[in-house]
Amino acid sequence: MWEEIEKKGKRYSELKSFIESPEGANNPQYASWLKEFGRLARFGELWDRYAKAEKSLREAEEIIKTSTDAELKAMAEEELAPAKKEHDESRRALIDMALNEDDDSDRNVIVEIHAGVGGQEAALFVLDLYDMYRRFAQAHGWKFTELEISHAEKGGLKEVVFRVEGPGAFGKFRFEGGGHRVQRVPETETQGRIHTSMARVAVLPEAEEVDVHIDPKDVRESFCAAGGPGGQNVNKVASQCQLLHEPTGIIVRCMETRSAMQNKVRAWQILRSKLYALEKARAEQARSDQRLGQIGSGDRSERVRTYNFPQGRVTDHRIEGEDKNWPIQEIVSGKLDALIRKLEELRRGSGKAA
Repeated sequence: MWEEIEKKGKRYSELKSFIESPEGANNPQYASWLKEFGRLARFGELWDRYAKAEKSLREAEEIIKTSTDAELKAMAEEELAPAKKEHDESRRALIDMALNEDDDSDRNVIVEIHAGVGGQEAALFVLDLYDMYRRFAQAHGWKFTELEISHAEKGGLKEVVFRVEGPGAFGKFRFEGGGHRVQRVPETETQGRIHTSMARVAVLPEAEEVDVHIDPKDVRESFCAAGGPGGQNVNKVASQCQLLHEPTGIIVRCMETRSAMQNKVRAWQILRSKLYALEKARAEQARSDQRLGQIGSGDRSERVRTYNFPQGRVTDHRIEGEDKNWPIQEIVSGKLDALIRKLEELRRGSGKAA
């Protein structure tokens, strides 16, 4: 654990040096350095505090050990206790941060929602979740961009992919990854029977080029026309970009705009995010110091939440006791902050939430 923190501290110091150097602004990597440095800002403040305390402690110990000047030695002994206290406190704070947070919290996020079992009702549920997340993002002032969407024949969505851009976006959306279940009476149900349907949600921290290297030779690109029916929509046909990452079999499609080049740029961004999340999941599993979350792991079948419309409640299955139930109209309208705060407390305390 501490080796990882020191490695991160070394990288923070390197970035700080690169950015502050006179020639730094002329380097082609300057923009990437700034983004990476920005993500490390909170860690960096604590690391600088620790490094300063570490230096003061070592200097005081060295003077006490080697100096023959009685007055200087007395001053060092006086400074030793507060320096050691500051050193130990900042070190513990760094470890707590490593256990309870990660570098991804302030990243933008890419979210995928896929219809599961339940047929038409599952497709309608995907649309409900999509609207819920859109309202949640808007309430925070984040930019919400639809990247790919597949409509169901009788309404609703088969699947949808969107991007949310803003400070702390991934940190809030991270808890949404997993299986979401809805229980309600469909409008077409004549006997009032409750139907159960599922949707799967995947949450990916948006990765930069510096986060993961992809060999272009491993990726197969293709383009095709993708749009709605003819008539008034005939001019809305987009040039869909599809990427196949052959080593992993991951397929990415993007039809955000009618520009093939813009769709290609965004598709590569999604692919990087998927591969970054995959590598992060593998690293977390190897360390075994926290529960492997749903984000990008491929294990998205675990049920994290149930939306029970007849009973007017949403149950989050990662929370125990009365706190697990929430008013359904509040949640589906995008008011997720109170629930997310509870999940954040759970994650900091036990690591059971995603």
